[in-house]
Amino acid sequence: MLGINQIKTAALLGLLSGLLVLGGYYLVGNEQGLYMGLAFAAFTSFSSWYYSDKAALAAYNAKPLARHESPELYDMVSSLSTKAGIPMPKLFFVPTQSPNAFATGRDPEHASVAVTQGIVDLLSREELEGVLAHELTHIRNRDTLTQAVAGTIAGAITFLGRILTFGALYGPVTRDNRRGGNPLGLLFLIVLAPLSAALLQFAISRTREFSADLGSAQITGNPLALASALEKLEAMGHQIPMNGNPAMSPLLIVNPLSTQGLQALFRTHPPTEERIRRLLELAKQQQGQPVAA
Repeated sequence: MLGINQIKTAALLGLLSGLLVLGGYYLVGNEQGLYMGLAFAAFTSFSSWYYSDKAALAAYNAKPLARHESPELYDMVSSLSTKAGIPMPKLFFVPTQSPNAFATGRDPEHASVAVTQGIVDLLSREELEGVLAHELTHIRNRDTLTQAVAGTIAGAITFLGRILTFGALYGPVTRDNRRGGNPLGLLFLIVLAPLSAALLQFAISRTREFSADLGSAQITGNPLALASALEKLEAMGHQIPMNGNPAMSPLLIVNPLSTQGLQALFRTHPPTEERIRRLLELAKQQQGQPVAA
């Protein structure tokens, strides 16, 4: 698992760095744009790896949670971390009534778990344990690195597209003072900017959510608790949307964005109904009951 995720992360970084370089080259139209793209790609790749957790936490205004502020939650995460075989992650709190949670960090030794006020208020203890075990599985599988890197670079590509497009329209970019650069480059960046986040969501396999659901059931021994939690989160999440950078939405346990119409084509998570169905089947297997085909 570790080797596969590292390869996927490297491939993702390489692909997106290539897009940054290509965008810079086509926008300016000469080697100056190539060097600009290379420099920005190198900076973004390093910062997204090293600071990806900080970017994710900042995107949702997460605040550090001290043990005395929520000792029960600390004890819960500590116990689940021991069962998962990973170090105790840092805990963060998101002051919103939107019920959600996420994990981030470049490896299990530098990991964080954030929960919202809404999810703490909404779920029972067993359901919250199921959600936290899901997030700890992401940490154990090192999914958090790829997810956070994807979100960080998605935002960087979108930001770069806007800045370079503005420069192409209103100021000279090249050394020979050609205004506007290459029109194809401008079109490339205009199209790339809004679609970059969606592109990245496809790069993150939806099977990781199924894998984390399975890991939660194995850690807690209670797949029904997570199934119940997902049902509540799906119902309440769309009533109280979670504000933040959409590029970071793959980190969350349920998609906070609409999944109706065209947005369903770009959803970052498997259908919640399918996740619940698999957990119910797993519960039947644990109880020795026949599973429906």
